[in-house]
Amino acid sequence: MNSDRSKAKAAQRRKSERATTVHAGSGNVFADLGLPDAQERLAKAKLAYQIRLLIEAAGLSQKQAAERLGVDQPKVSALLRGRLKDFSTDRLMRFITALNRDVIITVRDPQDHAHPSVRVLVEA
Repeated sequence: MNSDRSKAKAAQRRKSERATTVHAGSGNVFADLGLPDAQERLAKAKLAYQIRLLIEAAGLSQKQAAERLGVDQPKVSALLRGRLKDFSTDRLMRFITALNRDVIITVRDPQDHAHPSVRVLVEA
């Protein structure tokens, strides 16, 4: 009886292993999913993540963060949950300055001349 059960589990595991295909990501999940404006989406996601870290580091509640950012609490909730469609990159950068951090924009030669990009780099 146990032998039959073990064989069935082993067969299921082999079937599962064959059905799973793993592909290396590009570093931009939005591009990997084929979404439009992938670079901008990734930049916004990285800015939003930094905002989350700054809010947490300051020990702010969503209500306190909303007051500091000049928005209502539901907007902060949406931001912290990654719902970024109502937030421009410019607005996210203004939130970062409202949280007492500088935003520095640099224009430089691309790492990949065939594919210039927009990136968010975080300096400690």
